[in-house]
Amino acid sequence: MAMKDALQVFQEAIQLYLRPVVPLLDDPTVTEVLINGPDSIFVERRGKLEKTDARFASDDDLRTAVNNIAQSVGRRINDEEPRLDARLPDGSRIHAVLPPMARNGLTVSIRKFTQAKITFKDYIKLGAITPDAANFLEICMFLGKNILVSGGTGSGKTTLLGLLCSRIPKGQRVIVIEDATELAIDYEHVVFFETRMAGEQGEGEVTMRDLLKSSLRLRPDRIIVGEVRGAEGMELIQAMNTGHKGCLGTIHANSPNDALVRLEALAMGGDNKISEKALQYSIASAIDLVVQISRLSDGSRRIISIAEVNGLDRDYNYVATNIYHLGNLVRGPDGRLAGNIEPTGEIPSFIHEIEDNRIPFPRSKFFSTKVS
Repeated sequence: MAMKDALQVFQEAIQLYLRPVVPLLDDPTVTEVLINGPDSIFVERRGKLEKTDARFASDDDLRTAVNNIAQSVGRRINDEEPRLDARLPDGSRIHAVLPPMARNGLTVSIRKFTQAKITFKDYIKLGAITPDAANFLEICMFLGKNILVSGGTGSGKTTLLGLLCSRIPKGQRVIVIEDATELAIDYEHVVFFETRMAGEQGEGEVTMRDLLKSSLRLRPDRIIVGEVRGAEGMELIQAMNTGHKGCLGTIHANSPNDALVRLEALAMGGDNKISEKALQYSIASAIDLVVQISRLSDGSRRIISIAEVNGLDRDYNYVATNIYHLGNLVRGPDGRLAGNIEPTGEIPSFIHEIEDNRIPFPRSKFFSTKVS
């Protein structure tokens, strides 16, 4: 009942204070509303940005709207705390920055939450992955491989993470940890944790790292981290290296190697007393696969590589070997990019696990049948 009341209060606040953008928020084709001051409002539709005619009457109207939305979800934004980052009761995410930090005026992003469940079949139909590559990822989830999903902002990391979670075998206890709840996982035994910001006096903060430490004491089979942003990366690495198979997380990076280097930098950022070489060995041992996803110039989101982590070379660089990789793309008359992720000919080191489990995925699947 309380949740229903909170949602009702929020919806009333939206109708009252965000009236100029309500039609955009109600439009199912719009995935994000971007407000760059009162008279410059854009939307993302099908991966492309479009300017709209919507506008607020004044800076004060926009400021009042954001203040009231923040209050309706128990957050605050003011001169002392000029940034707002919150999950709204309907699952959408809002982020706002006040002037003078925002030079264009109060800047707001509202990323709409979609409850549509995407399956691998949908993913294949969208051209984001091929049937064989999707089957390979499903096998990796069955075998309990530790996977890092890497990509830029808005590339679809959370969607892909939820898709992978849907392939977790039955009978396991899954703990999900997020800054703001976004993952919608349809699973029998799943526990959701969400961080908490500090109060007005700086008290009561609960971080990702705090929740990761707690999760390790709550008998998890798999730990899912919505996004690794800080020193909690160290706890995730340790969990992966201490018998928790099939852990997943996302990270902002532009390639599998960049993802591993970024994870290393984040894990080193806290009070962790571990040498650089020991951390590198831990990461190389913990992560089995890095799945790289990207939003392309035509607005589509695609998996561009699935790489296995094969340890370190003699110069202590991470060795990430592409098992699948997206080659050259050709732009069609409609502006869409054509091309598929293809096997590279590299056979994963755990091929014997696939064969021992009698999974019908022969070695020939790792060789391209594409005619050159």
